[in-house]
Amino acid sequence: MRILISGGSVAGPALAYWLHRHGHRPTLVERAPVVRGGGAAIDFRGSALQVLEWMGLLEEMRGHETGMTEMTLVDDAGAAIATLPATAISGDLEVLKSDVTAILYEATRDTTEYLFDDTITALDQDGSGVHVTFERSRPRTFDLVIGADGLHSAVRRLAFGPESRYVRHLGIYGALCTTPNLLGLDRAGLMYNTAGRNALAFAARDNAELRVGLSFGADHLDYDRHDRRQQEDLVAKHFAGAGWEVPRLLEAMREAEEFFFDSSGQVVMDSWSAGRVALVGDAAHCAAPTSGRGTSQALIGAYVLAGELAEAPDHTTAFAAYERHLRDYVERNQRHGRAAARWFLQPPTEPPVEVAEDVVALKQYA
Repeated sequence: MRILISGGSVAGPALAYWLHRHGHRPTLVERAPVVRGGGAAIDFRGSALQVLEWMGLLEEMRGHETGMTEMTLVDDAGAAIATLPATAISGDLEVLKSDVTAILYEATRDTTEYLFDDTITALDQDGSGVHVTFERSRPRTFDLVIGADGLHSAVRRLAFGPESRYVRHLGIYGALCTTPNLLGLDRAGLMYNTAGRNALAFAARDNAELRVGLSFGADHLDYDRHDRRQQEDLVAKHFAGAGWEVPRLLEAMREAEEFFFDSSGQVVMDSWSAGRVALVGDAAHCAAPTSGRGTSQALIGAYVLAGELAEAPDHTTAFAAYERHLRDYVERNQRHGRAAARWFLQPPTEPPVEVAEDVVALKQYA
């Protein structure tokens, strides 16, 4: 089948890989002009490593492992309060997101048609397929369209309705940025919590860089998603008067080349498909960054969706089987994401030790 995927982060390229393996013709549209860089470190857990092994990418991913050791929780003066072990922070395998997206792109670039610097603006389904209008490219018809375009999915909005129906805000906004290693960390991280605020920093790129996260609690905020200065000002306002190294991190944020700001939320839907359109990864069932399971869910979801499309007699049966296979796993991860969010912005306390189940039964598809 001719299958269009929207989104070039993790779920999209992983789905393209498996669709090609099963004989389909994937096209992937990505709003960014090139493969996206930046981002924090992301981790793979449990069954996701099995999927990487079946893709032949596990050893390559291990070659880019961050080597993070532990995350230390500190107070205003920088004194240690508690330590989170590497497994709690980094999962079974931790890799910078920019490395993950680059590896997935290289694994699919020769077998997938990539449309960069473009996005879907309209979807019209009928018995013959999905007629797609793009912002830049000419209109085309596909047998199926899969939204792998994240929390703010355009495909979900076009096929299922407005974001407000499905995204549950967890009361956290946060910025991510990359700075020089001004704290001198050695393959380790530091985390600082006060009521309603959380700052963390960890070493990356052989200790040459810091990846910095600055998060704060707030109800719904109105801001321009394309105005970086406004977003920086929001972060600075909410961290005014904070201790530890926060003032230095705020200064570094202003100078950082890589910067990202968004809310933490979960996507809750009764169904992940509508006719010939389906969703995968965060677009379908985001568990929030606090869950630590988003990347694993994306990878596993792509594998299962492509496999069910290969085995089922039609897309309707495949979409139902895909959802049936993953629904319990996703709901467990979302419960963990909500629990971790409640702790995340509390005053310094011993962190929770409960870890969600990372294993989901996977079969090998023909």
